[in-house]
Amino acid sequence: MNSRTDPSRRRVLAASAGAALAAVLARFPRVAWAAEVPLRTRPIPHSGEQLPVVGIGTAVIYDFENDPVKYAERRQVIQTFVAGGARLIDTAHSYGRAEDRLGELVADLGVREKLFLATKFSFAADRAAATASLQASLRRLKTNRVDLMQAWNVGDPNYDFGLLREWKQQGFCRYVGMTTSSLRQYEAIGKVLTREKPDFFQVNYSLGDREAESNLLPAARDAGAAVLINLPFGRNSLFRKAGGRPLPDFAAEFGARTWAQFFLKFILSHPAVTAVIPGTDKPEYMLDNLQAGRGPLPDAALRKRTIQYWDALT
Repeated sequence: MNSRTDPSRRRVLAASAGAALAAVLARFPRVAWAAEVPLRTRPIPHSGEQLPVVGIGTAVIYDFENDPVKYAERRQVIQTFVAGGARLIDTAHSYGRAEDRLGELVADLGVREKLFLATKFSFAADRAAATASLQASLRRLKTNRVDLMQAWNVGDPNYDFGLLREWKQQGFCRYVGMTTSSLRQYEAIGKVLTREKPDFFQVNYSLGDREAESNLLPAARDAGAAVLINLPFGRNSLFRKAGGRPLPDFAAEFGARTWAQFFLKFILSHPAVTAVIPGTDKPEYMLDNLQAGRGPLPDAALRKRTIQYWDALT
């Protein structure tokens, strides 16, 4: 989600939110908020460390300079995020100024120790370029280590995790992983996933794009990799398809009160998924997303019903 897609989500959120939620959202920015129900967590398979199931991505929306309005708004997003019990923030060296802004915001708020910071470098970079990227990321993020370092958009079936594991041993990162958001990389990255068995694996997956279900999600589970989901709203296409429709009646059975919660709860109900990382530029959207990590999730029957309902929409 980025600022260019706000109107669509705003209309859908307004159409589906109940009066109580709408009242909270209307007054939210000036009200300190703390969740009554704890955010769900899941273990990172290779360590057992618990990770909250809702995180945040920073592509596009944190890539800005000299914009005090955006800075203040993103600051509120992170405040809401931390107050709600979330930890995982995903960024990348390639996201323009996103690492710079995130580093400034985290230092400004004094919340580094409350966060699980993940970043990326190009998988195609040679050793020198990859090392320079790591050093730049640490400098921008104002930290001496990140929690997760990922090889970005891996498209080579022979990709080797040797350098990543060196960085982990040297203390520059606590976990290592790799990412994709492109179907054309699935075959190659699937081979790396099976061979290298990384700590983390990040992939695009949503109610409207379920291709990862067939091979990659099962492979990640077999490899013991924690799974992060990018593009959970399908670059906003899910909100556009939902339009101004009310939620289906059965959404109440798993506690979804908005379309965002409906979409995220579906993803989180997959047994291989560890966390979702939607891009979020407004505090009210952050609050909405966090609610997806609380309460019940669809069981197998409700997942099937959700898919049937969604696929039948025109």
